[in-house]
Amino acid sequence: MPINIRGRSVLTLDDLSPREIRFLLQLANELKAAKSAGTEQPLLKRRNIALIFEKDSTRTRTGFEVAAYDQGAHVTYLGPTGSQIGHKESMKDTARVLGRVYDAIEYRGAGQVNVDILAANAGVPVYNGLTDQSHPTQTLADFMTMREFTHKHLSDCVVTFLGDGRNNVARSLAIGAAKVGLDMRIAAPRSLWPDDIFVEHLQQVSRQNGGSIMVTEHIPEAVAGADFLYTDVWLSMGEDEGAWPARIQALLPYRITTDIMASTGNPYAKFMHCLPAFHNADTEVGADILQRFGLHCMEVTDEVFESAASIVFDQAENRMHTIKAILVATIAG
Repeated sequence: MPINIRGRSVLTLDDLSPREIRFLLQLANELKAAKSAGTEQPLLKRRNIALIFEKDSTRTRTGFEVAAYDQGAHVTYLGPTGSQIGHKESMKDTARVLGRVYDAIEYRGAGQVNVDILAANAGVPVYNGLTDQSHPTQTLADFMTMREFTHKHLSDCVVTFLGDGRNNVARSLAIGAAKVGLDMRIAAPRSLWPDDIFVEHLQQVSRQNGGSIMVTEHIPEAVAGADFLYTDVWLSMGEDEGAWPARIQALLPYRITTDIMASTGNPYAKFMHCLPAFHNADTEVGADILQRFGLHCMEVTDEVFESAASIVFDQAENRMHTIKAILVATIAG
């Protein structure tokens, strides 16, 4: 049966079946190849897309804007101070306004509840560009990148996430892995494990699709045989910066180093990160952490980040291609 997700929202990867995820990955591959060859056909002419950004972004904003422009669509960027959302107008009312003007809406902000309200009331497809619970467009880009750097099927790969196992990137990667049958491992201190209900859900979905899920404190067990080691920042946007001392103390053993990479036993293991990454002190935050805690890097060392094993900028590029696939699949035609 052909795949058809026209008119659908993508709020989490739970909204997509395994076949639909693979369809989007294949479509992204085709669109990427067409862009490279100069043969891309604009399928979104006269489409208008609203981009709501309550949190600033580099990859999500550029990914949506370039994907839309490549396909002939127009976008309107509504930044943190660019609308009346939450100040004079509720999210529900905003959804009913934008849904009458636009063909689709992207939302990036703190609360999953907000993107859910948009989808329930807009009457047009809504896309989650990041919330506190989910980052589906990132995981699709991650899978696309994994496919490009291994000869294996996704379902034969092992991916290990090291760090805060409760955050939106870890959660999205885990549910995506369960959907496509990956061997997914989360290595984190017990205090930063995903909640039991979510893990039970992961295990159920994973069993249905031939995959496996591990959540553990033990790094050697988690990384053994891994094809991909993945990490993220230790403190997410919006979290209290007073949490830095405790978070650093808890997660320092989970920093990805050359020794951790080598302990996979896989000379072809790749390093992944959704970015931005604190791999040196060349940013305001990095410089502050160096001054306060004496750390030149946090979740990954500069040696690993800049190594041949690092595929983080391929991930960043593929954000645009997978976002484009979602746009074409849901509002073209």
